Amino acid sequence: MKKECEGHAVGIDLGTTYSCVAVWQQQHSRAEIIPNDQGNRTTPSYVAFTEYQRLVGDVAMNQADINPTNMVLFLYAKRMIGRKFADPSIQKDKEVWPFRVTSGANDEPIVVVKYKGQERRLCPEEILAMVLTKMRENAEEYLDALVKNVVITVPAYFSDSQRKATRDAGAIAGLNVMRLINEPTAAAIAYGLDKAGNNRCGERNVLVFHLGGGTFHVTLLTIKNKLFQVKAFGGNTHLGGKDFNDRMLKHFIELFNKKNNVDISGNSRALRRLRSACERAKRVLSYNSDALIGIDSLFQGIDFCSSITRARFEELNMDLFRECIDTVSKCLTDADMDKNCVDDVVLVGGSSRILKVQQIDSRS
Repeated sequence: MKKECEGHAVGIDLGTTYSCVAVWQQQHSRAEIIPNDQGNRTTPSYVAFTEYQRLVGDVAMNQADINPTNMVLFLYAKRMIGRKFADPSIQKDKEVWPFRVTSGANDEPIVVVKYKGQERRLCPEEILAMVLTKMRENAEEYLDALVKNVVITVPAYFSDSQRKATRDAGAIAGLNVMRLINEPTAAAIAYGLDKAGNNRCGERNVLVFHLGGGTFHVTLLTIKNKLFQVKAFGGNTHLGGKDFNDRMLKHFIELFNKKNNVDISGNSRALRRLRSACERAKRVLSYNSDALIGIDSLFQGIDFCSSITRARFEELNMDLFRECIDTVSKCLTDADMDKNCVDDVVLVGGSSRILKVQQIDSRS
């Protein structure tokens, strides 16, 4: 029987597209990222429902092509959690979500899926709890111990109702949520900036640039005597890696349609396969100057083979890159701080690996 892990808590970073769990290793004096059952350090934040079972993580993401209406990406749940169904942002988003969303008893958003042949109605907290449960199971398998205590990261902009909903999700997952920590604060701590030497003013100003799969946030922190103060923050909850993928997807749809005199825009399976290929190509472009896309029998038995250069990718997304820099500038203005007063810049999120994001500045 597994013993309960009482001496420490695990930390869970709930990302919009990928999540991870870590544990503090006392003997090495560092946090260790726990691999999942596939051996990966991050787990896709996907939940899917089939005729036979509920799937979470890699297995859920892998069958998204054939089961889109019963697959929920945590990105969607994160945008719903702690909000009312009548919220304008939910009313706008639900028009493009692949699953159905309706109103609950207290005007809370309810996700409607088909599970084991029956309609299942789920609140966002339950979706979040499923992802948390998966991360807890990863930790328990690795530690060979029961895990109850957890620290969870949340966006700095989360309201009190959204934070309460996150705690409720932890309770549903059978976890004791010891603390919620703001994502930019967690990033600064992870890089040891809370222990770094102070500048001549006795404090450090840290800009956390967080560009993930579905959201973008900039937070300006001041650290003094190990106390973190948020000076300003800004961002866009509808800007991230998926938007870069969408631009590339549109580019290849037009290319395929023109070359073959067909229209694949109405075929969800073909679009899903092409979208997945675009995401892989985007990652390749972070370390290579061009990327190849090849998909057998993409539509009506037609194979698709093409390539894209890093320069073309950057051209397709230049307005989004500029929006990122504009947000940084606004954050500095709101904090009444000159960019020369920023001591450290921390890049967080998978999309921050894009070279143009690392290179662009206000003069671009």
